[in-house]
Amino acid sequence: MVAENYDVDEKSPHDQAVVKQLKQQLQKVFGYSSFREGQLDVMMSALHGRDSLVLMPTGAGKSLCYQLPAISSDGLTVVISPLLSLMQDQVEAMLAMGIPAATLHSGLSSEASMQTLQQLQQQQIKILYVSPERALQPSFIERLQGYSLSFIAIDEAHCISQWGHDFRPEYGQLGQLRQYLPNVPFMALTATADAATQHDILERLQLHNPHCHRSSFDRPNIRYVVQEKYKPLKQVKDYVKKQKGAAGIIYCGSRKKTEEIAESLQQSGIKAAPYHARLEHQLKESTLRQFLRDDIDVVVATIAFGMGINKPNIRYVVHFDIPRSIESYYQETGRAGRDGLPAEAVMLFDPRDAQWIQRMIDEQDNEHRRLVEKQKFSAMQAMAEAQTCRRLVLLNYFNEFTDKECGNCDLCLDPPKRFDALEDAQKALSCVYRVGQQFGIGHIVEVLRGSKNQRVLDLKHDQLSTYGIGKDETHEYWFSVLRQLIHRGFIVQDIRRFAALQLTEAARAVLRGEVTIELAKPRINLTATRNSITDRGDYNKILFRRLRKLRKDIADRDSVPPFVVFSDASLVEMCIEYPTSSADMLTITGVGQVKLERYGADFIAAIQAFLNGASERQLFNG
Repeated sequence: MVAENYDVDEKSPHDQAVVKQLKQQLQKVFGYSSFREGQLDVMMSALHGRDSLVLMPTGAGKSLCYQLPAISSDGLTVVISPLLSLMQDQVEAMLAMGIPAATLHSGLSSEASMQTLQQLQQQQIKILYVSPERALQPSFIERLQGYSLSFIAIDEAHCISQWGHDFRPEYGQLGQLRQYLPNVPFMALTATADAATQHDILERLQLHNPHCHRSSFDRPNIRYVVQEKYKPLKQVKDYVKKQKGAAGIIYCGSRKKTEEIAESLQQSGIKAAPYHARLEHQLKESTLRQFLRDDIDVVVATIAFGMGINKPNIRYVVHFDIPRSIESYYQETGRAGRDGLPAEAVMLFDPRDAQWIQRMIDEQDNEHRRLVEKQKFSAMQAMAEAQTCRRLVLLNYFNEFTDKECGNCDLCLDPPKRFDALEDAQKALSCVYRVGQQFGIGHIVEVLRGSKNQRVLDLKHDQLSTYGIGKDETHEYWFSVLRQLIHRGFIVQDIRRFAALQLTEAARAVLRGEVTIELAKPRINLTATRNSITDRGDYNKILFRRLRKLRKDIADRDSVPPFVVFSDASLVEMCIEYPTSSADMLTITGVGQVKLERYGADFIAAIQAFLNGASERQLFNG
């Protein structure tokens, strides 16, 4: 797929006039001074009535690709989206910018639905958000046939594909709309799609000679970190406490874990809540609303949470358990830092988790899905175990080949240090042998460190020759050594016997001292995340906190999420440029004419008050 570059000089006078209008609307309504790479190409394709397939990472401006041409054209634009909450958030954001938008879904009252239908009939709505189920209803399709449609945008289009990581049958049926709306252009958008998924989207939606745009998958503002999973609950609590109230998501592999971790965080004074499919609908909606409005800092969730979540100021995503595919990992980590400011993606990794997932995949009845999932999980596991730049592994998976290290992942910031590990390997392997190759990694570490654990004493393992021979090193150290020996093939874990460690034939040479062996120094501490993510960046932190509070007060007053007022990126720019007039404020990214009229005076007054009362030290060392 090759992205086209739109050259205005080579276009007709009509096209040049359209581009000029788009640029004016971009500044006036959205507050942006220029297009991002690929956006104008996609917009012009839609306005020319051409189908499009758009691959852009989260935060690269996918939504603008359909929102701006929608308000610049005469007809109605229909956006098909998978989540009701996402649609409602998008509508709120549109209305805050003065764009007539609405949504139709099952959660609306009959009165609200009737009002929206009347507005549609009177051509008072420019953008209508609907679910795939609603879009496929015969009665709704009949209504669409009576409207003047500009185009149909299908967000999260990877859900259409059987090769995608989040295949949804109802999404796969959207191609049926072609039969009833043959002359309406379609725009399919997604942040995650490999070659097979892209091909499937094109076929299932029956896209005709589409304009295909593929942006870089790189999200340079996100720092990728993998930490060995040792005491995961403590690791997560310590990490979240460092973030000073920044917004974050913690993903877990089970519903039970989400509730346990959320409760533990709450007991530590952290504003957190669980989110999973079995919770009551009202509770889930309440949690989402509180998170979007900055009343909750952390959501601990299964993958049921977050697809396309419209919250740009999420500063970190933690994976408590390894995801099943790089696509899932990429999409979930992509929910952090959508505003372009520094963000982190932290994953806790334990090889036993990988074995458990592999077993779950093997139990699938559908052989085709089983093979697809095994292949995808194998790539995910390889990334978690990588000893080279994480971003290189990620980008190469999506066929964006590069050999330049990123400088913003744990392996680039703190390259693995290797050491002569023969003696430690012999201690560990010998201990596995002495306990009869019948116990898991935790018990082996207890014996090596000379633990007085009652189970160790009951089994008389305190009388073994290997008891206490590793007492000079920490639990974490020995966990790391044993895991690396597993990775190197000297030990296997028998999942049929509670992950008991067993020696392989290769271990003999190590025990006899016939080979040399090097291991990586254990990566126990999150060296890449010593400070809060919010500490990064050269802007006035004191003023930022004041503007953030002002934004929250205004958002609560207007009953909208804070980012609907201004994004964190806009606030940061204010804390660098110190705008004190309307003209100055309009130069800030994300400040358009409507938002200036609604909120500009309050923020200008706050900045002026700060400047009048700030010392030189506050200005330059905030």
